[in-house]
Amino acid sequence: MNNNNLPGLAKLPLSEFETHRKNFFTKMADNSVAFFSAASEVTRSNDTEFAFCQNKNFYYLTGFNEPDALLVLIKREAQEQAILFSLPKDKSHEIWHGRRVGQEKACQTYGFDQCFTLAEKNDLVSQYLNGTGQVYFAFNEAQLSHQIFTYLAQVRASVRQGVKAPTQLNDASPIIDDLRLIKSSYEIELMRQVNYISCLAHQRAMQKTSAGLFEYQIENEILHEFTRHGARYAAYATIVAGGDNANILHYTDNSESLNDNDLLLIDAGGELSGYAADITRTFPINGKFSTPQKALYQLVLDAKTQVISAIRPGITFAKLNEIANECLTKGLFDLAILSGDLAELVKNKACKKYFIHGLGHWLGLDVHDVGDYHNNDKKEQLRDFIPGMVLTIEPGLYMPLDDMDIEEQWRGIGIRIEDNIVVTSNGCENLTASCPETITDIETLMAK
Repeated sequence: MNNNNLPGLAKLPLSEFETHRKNFFTKMADNSVAFFSAASEVTRSNDTEFAFCQNKNFYYLTGFNEPDALLVLIKREAQEQAILFSLPKDKSHEIWHGRRVGQEKACQTYGFDQCFTLAEKNDLVSQYLNGTGQVYFAFNEAQLSHQIFTYLAQVRASVRQGVKAPTQLNDASPIIDDLRLIKSSYEIELMRQVNYISCLAHQRAMQKTSAGLFEYQIENEILHEFTRHGARYAAYATIVAGGDNANILHYTDNSESLNDNDLLLIDAGGELSGYAADITRTFPINGKFSTPQKALYQLVLDAKTQVISAIRPGITFAKLNEIANECLTKGLFDLAILSGDLAELVKNKACKKYFIHGLGHWLGLDVHDVGDYHNNDKKEQLRDFIPGMVLTIEPGLYMPLDDMDIEEQWRGIGIRIEDNIVVTSNGCENLTASCPETITDIETLMAK
């Protein structure tokens, strides 16, 4: 990536969504129908809504970003049809609330075989189900499930008139989860883009931070940098946690003032065309790490570096966790934070007292993206990595102020460092490489 110019890809080509549908069709049985529902708008206050966020499975298959739509995929006798039901064109509504795509343009632009209004849905869906053997939909989507069972009841009510109702229901989630887990070259390029933008935001935060400011002021600097480069929304609620607030894993109040000599933990990522970045950096508010902060920070950084260097096809999260736990446990032992027999401490993963969350997760259209980890009964994640997977690596150490089991110099320190990684054919690519992480690079940037 040219660091002087942002790359040009800001959204996926529409052909990519057609490819996603084609890939799902290959997983469907013959003589089957699949249903995917768009999200609905959510009221924020009285007659205003939150910013619309599309259902991720629906978006993955369509690229269509209007609420309340329904995608129907039909596979019969080796013929495949993609049919969309969506809101109609409505001049009065569009004057007040914005333009709609409409049915004609939906076919032309998004590549659907047919498109109808929502009002036509009930009659046509019943026709699609007649004579169909199997139906696919996401069982965990309550509203869609209720809708499908209503349609099925309507079809079964006409069995005496010769109508044939489906006999098998299939959960679409495992199929589409596996498809979404492996990113295409277009998706990876888009994630390079959103990660680069997010790295710029973290750099801006480092340069703007000083004692006396409030956490929310730094949050605003981050959001400003996202939008300045085309990522209009944060992928999740931004965490700006000064001092002991960093020991609250999902701290989002961002309401307290920043104190000299404390660290600031920022967990923030932008969203670009639905795809998320998820980056964490921790740095000194005054621009200089204290000796205890430096010792713990370097330990976390060493663990992250060792883990990432091991990522390649065939590795598992379980193996990476072994690497992280051994590094952190030995480091805490060397700092006299842990005591006892080192071999036993490593065996018992003693660092988990202070490394209290998972090492990483899948990343994509969702921040905690879909995809089975193949957990065993010990909760070890045994899925082999393959090229195209995107994941986070985020070791951390958390030493709350009220932990009287540790020396005072460590109390109130919370550190997490998080990168976004693509598994490649011969190793991995760090999408967050442009975001400063070494002690020297952070202190140098903050001194400018």
